[in-house]
Amino acid sequence: MPPHLDLFAACPPGLEPTLLQELRLKGFRQPLAVPGGVAFQGAWPDAWRANLWLRGATRVLARVDAFRVTQLAQLDLRARRTPWPALLRRDTPFRVEASCSASRIWHSGAAAERVERAIAETLGATPDPAAEVAVMVRIDHDLCTLSLDTSGEPLHRRGFKQDVAAAPLRETMAALFLMQCGYGGAEPVLDPMCGSGTFVIEAAEIAARLNPGRARSFAFERLATFDAEAWARMRAVERPRPPAATCHGSDRDAGSIAAAIANAGRAGMAAGTAFRQAVVSEAEPPPGPPGLVMVNPPYGARLGDAAALVPLHRALGQVLLRRFRGWRVGLVTAEPALARATALPFLPPGPPVPHGGLRVTLWRTAPLG
Repeated sequence: MPPHLDLFAACPPGLEPTLLQELRLKGFRQPLAVPGGVAFQGAWPDAWRANLWLRGATRVLARVDAFRVTQLAQLDLRARRTPWPALLRRDTPFRVEASCSASRIWHSGAAAERVERAIAETLGATPDPAAEVAVMVRIDHDLCTLSLDTSGEPLHRRGFKQDVAAAPLRETMAALFLMQCGYGGAEPVLDPMCGSGTFVIEAAEIAARLNPGRARSFAFERLATFDAEAWARMRAVERPRPPAATCHGSDRDAGSIAAAIANAGRAGMAAGTAFRQAVVSEAEPPPGPPGLVMVNPPYGARLGDAAALVPLHRALGQVLLRRFRGWRVGLVTAEPALARATALPFLPPGPPVPHGGLRVTLWRTAPLG
């Protein structure tokens, strides 16, 4: 295999510039924002490091081959030339996923079948639709790109959140929204509708400078390119720091608070977080300097839901304007009318981002006067 790989960190469309900022901050080579994520250069250890370090990426792909094809027979022949024994293990099952766009090969199922057969017959490994190791086939304008998914389970599954409240925000998206609000771990964070604690725990981990992938396994550990000793050394390097401020969460639902406390404990963040049961009208800034209010209020998914939530958003805005002078606000919603109902002095909003079948937008303020 070549000493350098084309790597790709995926994220929801609209959040590419923020993920690019994270890769630059963490020292990855030649990052470039492209639709759906950030392309960057590296070797196999850089793919491991990206899975371990990146908070905003949903998965990390490694491109292993690329060629032009116009017929299925040609795809079968060309896929057999890819050095699968240097990439995949014969004793490890694999699966193939394919997508086709604007190409003469248009049937993604047939394309996946041809590549699967080529791997099985040249390597001797067993195809399994439930396998953790995935070969990704993308045929776009007759250019076929073969990649390995180095992550396995999506990267928002940190391994800590077992208790989940309704309509949870994924940790990867929460991290990117925190970054968009300028959060770097040096100020307090408060979420007055914290649910199971996603924003609060993610912010506390950033403040403690912990690796988001520290407690889970990855698909790259089952590839032929994996070096267990080198990975153990990489994983052992941690530079935690005492958090500069506590991250706070409150919610009116006792079950959500119990879930948030349990999730924070599993993440090792019990000392860096504080949760309490309270309604929005009881929200108060914690002692100390101003920081960031980060909130993902309910916004409804059915016709008429949004109108019923206007009083809640109006009350939230009144509390923040009255009590949180000097604090910035980040609010995530699928309904612009609900953001405006807060009467907060929002800056121009960012692009809508797909989330759970909806499109949500981050609304931000400067420090409140």
